[in-house]
Amino acid sequence: MLGKLRSGENLTAGQQFKLTMILAVPAILAQLSMCLMSYIDASMVGRLGSAQAAAVGLVSSTTWIFGSLCYASGSGFSVQIAHRCGAGDFTGARKIFRQGLFTVLGYSLLLTLLGGCISGALPHWLGGGEDICQDASAYFLVYSLFLPVFQIAVYCESALIASGNMKVPSITSMVMCVLDVGFNYLFIYVLCQGVRGAAIGTGLAELCAGAFLLVYASTRSHELKLADSFFQPVRRFLGIKTPAVERLSASGIARKIHDGTVLKQSLSISWPLWLQNLITRGAYVAATVLVAPLGTVAIAANSFAIIAEGFCYLPGYGMQDAATTLVGQSLGARRKDLARRFAFISILSGASMMLVLAVFMWIFAPQIMGLLSPDPEVIALGAKCLRIEAWAEFFFGVGIVGYGCCVGAGDSLVPSIISTVSMWVVRIGLALVLIPRFGLEGYWYAMAIELSLKGIVFAFRVKGEKWMKTKLTAK
Repeated sequence: MLGKLRSGENLTAGQQFKLTMILAVPAILAQLSMCLMSYIDASMVGRLGSAQAAAVGLVSSTTWIFGSLCYASGSGFSVQIAHRCGAGDFTGARKIFRQGLFTVLGYSLLLTLLGGCISGALPHWLGGGEDICQDASAYFLVYSLFLPVFQIAVYCESALIASGNMKVPSITSMVMCVLDVGFNYLFIYVLCQGVRGAAIGTGLAELCAGAFLLVYASTRSHELKLADSFFQPVRRFLGIKTPAVERLSASGIARKIHDGTVLKQSLSISWPLWLQNLITRGAYVAATVLVAPLGTVAIAANSFAIIAEGFCYLPGYGMQDAATTLVGQSLGARRKDLARRFAFISILSGASMMLVLAVFMWIFAPQIMGLLSPDPEVIALGAKCLRIEAWAEFFFGVGIVGYGCCVGAGDSLVPSIISTVSMWVVRIGLALVLIPRFGLEGYWYAMAIELSLKGIVFAFRVKGEKWMKTKLTAK
């Protein structure tokens, strides 16, 4: 059916829905495995005690910033890959994939350097007590050292998804989840590394997944494989003479690895995402600072509740991946009408699935929290937070998938502005008012209101026309 989309053939409404689900279901399963991995990490650390759980929770907002910057770095290239694949230009897609690979690796090395420099002081900046700062610092340092591995994994995953391959990334994510359990058990309990062991275990699981995805994308993927030319620039640089190197040099391909146009378009997509993530994830750090004075129980309950909520929004993020791919390839094939229909199908499906899961989360909130912590206080407070958030899940889903539709079209600036204003003005503004009165629950009231309003704004954005009128898709 992707072939029909690229060739301009008609797709019935049933085929459009089926194609959306074919791409979305593996992505949802991948999100499920990632969510389970977070559950496993939190549960294993939680069994060490509330202080250890609070140590991880204290720096989790900062790890989100670094992780989201890795995702944003690759988005500028993966969107272009989707457009090239939609147009049937697989040679162009391979060139973009290769250039992006070296570029995002450079970004991640800079992030690793930054993370290592701030790891010692970060827990103190966030207002953590002396009882948790040492563990929090060790966890963040190990996390930072594995960032290049994480970057390669998420970039290859997003590139494969953009090319229409959801199966391999989803299976890899599930295998990574299993590896994470094994490595975490080994380093946390057998080798007695505690909180540091949780970061090492996750990092090693990411290393295995990243290595596999890199090899698969560069040698097996029909749309992206680079097996014939991937190492030729290195050989040429080292002066190794082979027939392939000579042909590469004669054709001038080696000089085109760093295509200025590709990099410029990548930056035009990525820089609003970087800025948005710095500002909005900075709001998560600000929220952590607001929550930290409430005590260890509140920090742990907040961290665990955020992880627990992940089961609700995993269909939204899975559908977001499908929407980004389908919208991007439709616009690459110059089929705006089809891009709009895929956007509506994806948004409605993702939000509806999140609504169903929200009902279950509201009913079983105490049991869900009990899987993550044995502390009765943490369970009770976290359950209250989950029940507050359940009321916002439908519109949260609209915002998640709507954002993916816009990014698939190369429209990243306005969505980034929407997310930034929503986070800082609505969520943090309300939190400053509500936390002194309601404690941790006040922050979750603020979050639920903000997510609902943002979803409504994205619904109106996708309903209009401007999100599809970007320079990237207007060619």
